[in-house]
Amino acid sequence: MSLQDDIMQAIKVAMKSKDQAALTALRAVKSAILLAQTEKGRNHDLSEEQEMKILQKLVKQRKDSAAIYQEQNRQDLAEPEIAETKIISQFLPEALSEEEIEKVVVMTIDEIGAEGMKDMGRVMGIVSKELAGQADGKTISAIVRSKLS
Repeated sequence: MSLQDDIMQAIKVAMKSKDQAALTALRAVKSAILLAQTEKGRNHDLSEEQEMKILQKLVKQRKDSAAIYQEQNRQDLAEPEIAETKIISQFLPEALSEEEIEKVVVMTIDEIGAEGMKDMGRVMGIVSKELAGQADGKTISAIVRSKLS
């Protein structure tokens, strides 16, 4: 079953159980996918990688919003964002631990012979593509930066 089918099934379940937080999050995912499909110059089907990027973007937006709300002591606004993050994350592959990400980074650095920060872009590109959906860019960037400096 495709991601869209999974989302539609989850929306139906959320509607039946009257779960407003889940419904809001799932409708946001559905909307983002439809927007990506109907973008000018696109074919109608999205690859699995493109779908994962959309989900990651939505999760990141909600995490960032929740962090801002928490900094401003607005727990009432942060809680729905955190709840939506959990719901959307269910459709992403299992996240890797920092140790697993570090192994991939070290292997990539060895493979391409990266030396110093000047090669950070090359390493980031390869690792980000390899770990798409399994790790966020912020974590990858921090590990690459520590290994190359």
